[in-house]
Amino acid sequence: MEKRIIFFHGGGSREDYDADEKLVASLKSQLGPEYSIHYPFLPDNGSPDLGRRLQIRQEISVSADSVILAGHSLGASMLLACLSENEIKTEIDGVFLIATPFWDGDADWVKAFRLQPDFAKRIDTKIPLFFYHCLDDEEVPVAQMAIYKEALPWAIFREIDTGGHQLNNDLSVVAKDIRSLFN
Repeated sequence: MEKRIIFFHGGGSREDYDADEKLVASLKSQLGPEYSIHYPFLPDNGSPDLGRRLQIRQEISVSADSVILAGHSLGASMLLACLSENEIKTEIDGVFLIATPFWDGDADWVKAFRLQPDFAKRIDTKIPLFFYHCLDDEEVPVAQMAIYKEALPWAIFREIDTGGHQLNNDLSVVAKDIRSLFN
C-alpha cells in the first residue's frame, strides 16, 4: 500500500515553492515508489500569517487517513501551529519539521506567526514528531531548535553539521526516519 506524504514549503512566493521543490525531489528519490508526495503551492493570501494555518488545515482535512506530514521553515512552523490549534481528525503517521523557526517578539508582523503559549500541551504525544536543523543554517539559527527541545522533550531532534537552511537539498536523514515508522 502506498504511503502518503504532504510537504509544506517555506515562504509564500513561487520562488520559495520552487526552492523547496528540490527538497521534495530529494525525499521522493530517497523514498522510492512506495511513497507519494503531495506538494501544494500555498500562496501568500494577504492575511497576517499568509493564511498558512487555514491552508494547511484544509490540505490535511482533504487527505485520506494515514498521512505523513512534513514542512520546511515557515511551512514547518505553521504546520506545528496548525496541529496545536486545531482538532485534526485525519490519522497522522508522523510529523517531520525541517529548519523550523520559533517566532518570538512583539513586532506586529511576528505576532501572527507565533505559537500559542500552551502549544506543547496541545501536540499529540502519540504521533512521532521529528525536528531537523543544520548547525550552519544562516536563516533560522539552530538555537531556535533548543526552544522546541525544551517545550517538546518527547520529540526527536536531529542536528546536522552542514547543509545550511536547505540541508544541501538532501533529505536522506528525513527519509530514513520516515521509513523507520514502518519497520
